[in-house]
Amino acid sequence: MPEKIDKLVPDTSVIIEGLLSKKLLRKEIKAQTIIIHEAVIAELEHQANQNKAIGFLGLDEIKKLRELATAYELKFEGQRPRAAEIRHASLGEIDSMIRQLAFDESATLITSDKVQSEVALARGINVLYYSPKTAIKKLQLESFFDPTTMSVHLRENVLPYAKKGAPGNWQFVALRKNVVKQKEIQEISREIIENTKLRRDGFIEIERPGSTIVQLGRFRIVITKPPFADGWEITAVRPVKSLSLEDYRLSDKLKERIGKQAEGILVAGSPGMGKSTFAQALSIYYSLQSKIVKTVEAPRDLILPDEITQYAISHGDAQEIHDILLLSRPDYTIFDEMRNTNDFQLFADMRLAGVGMVGVVHATNPIDAIQRFIGRVEMGVIPQIIDTVVFIKNGEVDRVLSLKMTVKVPSGMTEADLSRPVVVVTDFETEKLIYEIYSYGEQTVVVPVQEEVTKSGVHKLAEENIQREFLKFTDHIEVNCVSDHKCIIKVPEQHISKIIGKEGKNINQLEKKLGMSIDIQELDAKKEGSGNKKPIPFETQIKKNSIMFNLGIKMQNKDIDILLNNEFLLTAKAGKTGVIKIKKNNPLGRMLIKAYNNSEDIRLML
Repeated sequence: MPEKIDKLVPDTSVIIEGLLSKKLLRKEIKAQTIIIHEAVIAELEHQANQNKAIGFLGLDEIKKLRELATAYELKFEGQRPRAAEIRHASLGEIDSMIRQLAFDESATLITSDKVQSEVALARGINVLYYSPKTAIKKLQLESFFDPTTMSVHLRENVLPYAKKGAPGNWQFVALRKNVVKQKEIQEISREIIENTKLRRDGFIEIERPGSTIVQLGRFRIVITKPPFADGWEITAVRPVKSLSLEDYRLSDKLKERIGKQAEGILVAGSPGMGKSTFAQALSIYYSLQSKIVKTVEAPRDLILPDEITQYAISHGDAQEIHDILLLSRPDYTIFDEMRNTNDFQLFADMRLAGVGMVGVVHATNPIDAIQRFIGRVEMGVIPQIIDTVVFIKNGEVDRVLSLKMTVKVPSGMTEADLSRPVVVVTDFETEKLIYEIYSYGEQTVVVPVQEEVTKSGVHKLAEENIQREFLKFTDHIEVNCVSDHKCIIKVPEQHISKIIGKEGKNINQLEKKLGMSIDIQELDAKKEGSGNKKPIPFETQIKKNSIMFNLGIKMQNKDIDILLNNEFLLTAKAGKTGVIKIKKNNPLGRMLIKAYNNSEDIRLML
């Protein structure tokens, strides 16, 4: 039996939710007169002028009540509230005016606001209170989804479309043959907002003029409307499936990094590639390791167990999040969808405070994720903020980068005085150098490191000649021709001063002789032990037509350098029996015979 009421006064909550028209259509309520306070109209007008969805939905409900007003009388009473009263509607000013109208008219107040109901009963006003739970039902929006649907895209006067499949492997398909009309999309919007207010797992994350962002259960919903958009539109995204960290088949090396060392992780990838799904798996992994895990999201769309607290930065600010996280002391914080400078600075500040941070960013390749921090934080602290970048592609871990700080000459530069702090970015699995980040002038540059090109034959020949020239100073030497006009020579520390000479006399003479600039550096002690040239024991024999050096059968076919008084003389190849034979009538042969007879220093080096 319908509930018969003489006079009925609805409040704003009932109007916005469209509850009264539904009750009248179902004949659950029968009223002779419905009185709407002018304050309700004023509040809805104010919301609509700000392009908020609830304002338009409330005005649509009043249109419906007027269309149904054949079975009852519809009246508008009361004085229009002042601007200050509208601005303070959330403090109860409008509700108070509606209650007063119900009291003055001896009418029944209908509401779904618990506080409004209790205050009205305290004043002795008849109240019809409908608990929000009674309004919960399956959303029309859900009818567009099936188990393979990733997202649904509704726009007025256009066919409804959906992305179906999995990250990196989906199809954009039409869901039906008839277009979505404005009235239908407005009704779906109203239902979404109603249910968001009623359900425990529903939140209006952001409401701006022209757009509303809602998290409702597993659905992240964006509603846009004129004048912000050129028509009503709804985009709803839902995770297709949940994965654990084990499902990603990570290498043992990466598992150890994530579990023990990495505390500044960036999860990067293009939109729809599965970044948030990986961050979700990482959150659960850390939680199962008996770690305190919290998330910072906008909106809150990660599906996580109750043990993990989810904060909405859209309902607070960076300072509030900063204070809460430092006071609650989580082991790890998952920062989902970092977009603006404040987000990156908050991430950096929390990481430098010692909180383990995992940030999710949009990037088309791994290095782009790191570049998002350049200009927002000092270059020197980037490796302290980020030590690992995990790039997600097609739902899988595609590449992992590692960062560290060092002081060096950037790749491609040769002068020692150009050394500077450099952020070295390497492939985590292969440890291969990929990028270098450093200051160049007033700019911070990200430079890809090219693989070393095989040296040209000219450079190889030059290195061999230079090496021979320096054998008179030391047996341990490394020569690297970095250009046609410069070479770097590394020798043991104790020989450097002798090579340079007093006031650089020796090195200047060598540079003139060789025709290139020489940079003398210290040879690594580990390499010094092995040396580049080794002295070889030999026996000398003077024959009728030649001088012979017998090196032994093991030296057969080897190229041997012959030094006379520490000066390079020539390179000769040992024969099949390990013997070097030099003819006496050869100028070099005559020189060696003379040196041998005078007991001068003859050395053979391999």
